[in-house]
Amino acid sequence: MKQKLLLLFGGASSEHEVSRMSAASVLKQLDKDKYELYKVGITKEGNWFLTDSPVSHIEDGSWQKDPENRRAILSPDTSDHGLLVLGTDDRFERIPIDAAFAVLHGKHGEDGTLQGLFDLAGIPYVGAGTTASAACMDKGITKMIVAGTGVRQADFYLTDRYAFASDPQGILKEAEEHFHGKYPLFVKPANAGSSVGISKAKNNKELFDAIRIAAEEDHKVLVEEAIVGREIEVAVLGNRHPRASLIGEILAAGEFYDYEAKYISQGSKTRILDDISQEKQEEIQQAALDVYRAMGCEGLARVDFFLDKEEAVVFNEINTLPGFTKISMYPKLWEASGIPYKDMLSMLIDLATDKME
Repeated sequence: MKQKLLLLFGGASSEHEVSRMSAASVLKQLDKDKYELYKVGITKEGNWFLTDSPVSHIEDGSWQKDPENRRAILSPDTSDHGLLVLGTDDRFERIPIDAAFAVLHGKHGEDGTLQGLFDLAGIPYVGAGTTASAACMDKGITKMIVAGTGVRQADFYLTDRYAFASDPQGILKEAEEHFHGKYPLFVKPANAGSSVGISKAKNNKELFDAIRIAAEEDHKVLVEEAIVGREIEVAVLGNRHPRASLIGEILAAGEFYDYEAKYISQGSKTRILDDISQEKQEEIQQAALDVYRAMGCEGLARVDFFLDKEEAVVFNEINTLPGFTKISMYPKLWEASGIPYKDMLSMLIDLATDKME
């Protein structure tokens, strides 16, 4: 019997388009013999629709115009254990769901909100649980937890939009004193993915602009020292006994790997890192597993590091629902590690049901 799989895409976040691209790639690779698929698209306004639109329409966004779309909600009642879909007679049809895969990035997708709804509904879902998702989404909380692992990370300073709005010059002074006047600095919204809202500041004026931009994306803002080095990533897969993939390297087209470099620019490249010692590779993989476990992750995550000029391994960030697009590193790393995309998806869904047992 096929497993009833709910796949969500879109979302009311700044990463809506990336989610559609990821979902399209997942839909092309899912084993159709194993799963009875229910696709629910979430508009930028936060409206949920059960859709049977083709993958190409999901990819380009035209799925929203499909007249056959039906309003849907995820019932928090465990006795429903699935979707409630509005019919033509204004009655709700109940569709039981065996597992869910929320291919949603950013706020209201990988920040614990949706995971909490799945928990209420009693539906197994791909990825980290509610608490781990929320903690990993917040870069400030992540920094504090990782500080207890022994894994090295960049020095950081936290502020928020309210403090900045009330005393911008005071915040700038505090930040500069924290880093002893050293530039450049990286400024990030604490709760955002796909490098949305990240800026590099080389002086006081740029720092002001960077904090303002980050504060538009999230109320909490993280300022970090710049680490000069190679940008590397590790894919992690598993629940109680996670495993780490081969290591990938980002060759960014711009000064750093921002949203444009990830999804728009044609100049950025990714590759498997093969010019370091086996000992260093194992050190990086172990650091990824240490962070994964410390954050309480399950299912999957991508853990990002810098490898500085002395080959010191410096933690950057963790992403509990990394991109699944055709150019994304997570599926590429597992392909290179011997797990084809289709098999990896099946493993993720199996891990979702496993953690509920």
